[in-house]
Amino acid sequence: MNELFITLDQLQRPFPGGIGTYATGLLQGLKELAMDDFNVTGVIAKGKVLVDVNALNIAISSSPFGLRTTTALWPYRALGVTKQATIVHATSMAGPYRGGSSSAIHSVLIHDLAWRDAPELTTRRGRSFHERRLKIMKNVEGLRIFVYSPLMRNTLEDVGFSREQVHLVRLGVDDVDGHDATETARELLRQHGIDGPFSLFVGTREPRKNLERLIGAHREARQSGYDVGPLVLVGPSGWGEVPTSDATVIPQVERPVLRSLISLAALLAYVPIREGWGLPPVEALRLGTRVVVSESVPSVNDNMHVVKVNPMETSSIAQGLVAAISQGDASDDKSARAASVAALTWRNCALDHLAGWQ
Repeated sequence: MNELFITLDQLQRPFPGGIGTYATGLLQGLKELAMDDFNVTGVIAKGKVLVDVNALNIAISSSPFGLRTTTALWPYRALGVTKQATIVHATSMAGPYRGGSSSAIHSVLIHDLAWRDAPELTTRRGRSFHERRLKIMKNVEGLRIFVYSPLMRNTLEDVGFSREQVHLVRLGVDDVDGHDATETARELLRQHGIDGPFSLFVGTREPRKNLERLIGAHREARQSGYDVGPLVLVGPSGWGEVPTSDATVIPQVERPVLRSLISLAALLAYVPIREGWGLPPVEALRLGTRVVVSESVPSVNDNMHVVKVNPMETSSIAQGLVAAISQGDASDDKSARAASVAALTWRNCALDHLAGWQ
């Protein structure tokens, strides 16, 4: 019997973000596989969890310490991981990288190297934290590294990880079936004075998301006479000053409402300066929505159904918005966009992880 211990500490942080989505998505994929020889245990720190843990339908093991102390100690002590663990998987660089049985497999998913690629777009504390963790990880014998970008795999080789050590995995999107929150989403938009086409951004509002250029580009496209509608920004505020100007800001909403907002949008614009993978464009394509995206976003880098732009040029983003709104949006067009990301499921994500743990 395999005893998989997977960290869920991101679900205890103020903004779980993409890492939180990945952690719960991986659990969903493992559940869909219905493996009789796998027991799954979620590892958390002592304290509050921002989701209903019982709904995850897995065992939970807790560190005796709070989140800050647990995170600080994880590289050295596998707090919350019992000796029965045969696989210990860290869903972020926070760790742990050890623990479990004497023959346990240890793995960690590295989401990006943004603190190196664009240090000015993260905090000094964040840069220091990730650099220290990367150095520790390089010295952990047998540690398996998961990434979802071939470019990341090559970059990690350059900084000292072996090619055999790094495994490619796919991420997934939520099942589009389930609770229909369309009317709730429409009412939310009406509360903000929106009752027609609109452009949408989804994500944490922070400098690397490039919102200032997106807002300027949207204004330029709208003034040119194209019906891109108002710009709606959905998601929490992160670190750093991010002026939102005349855009409509809606804080975090429940997943069914978010899916409905994406489905209702005339287009989704996601043009970060740097990105590890990029779930929102995939989610939008899965729902048939038109997408404008930075040319460097890995999740849709080879997808022919998105409009790619230079995130550093406002004019390029504006032209992308115009090109996207000019695309077909009939049922066949939506179906083609959805089919382009059909392989990006949490079930396949789980299968990729299982292959990496072999």
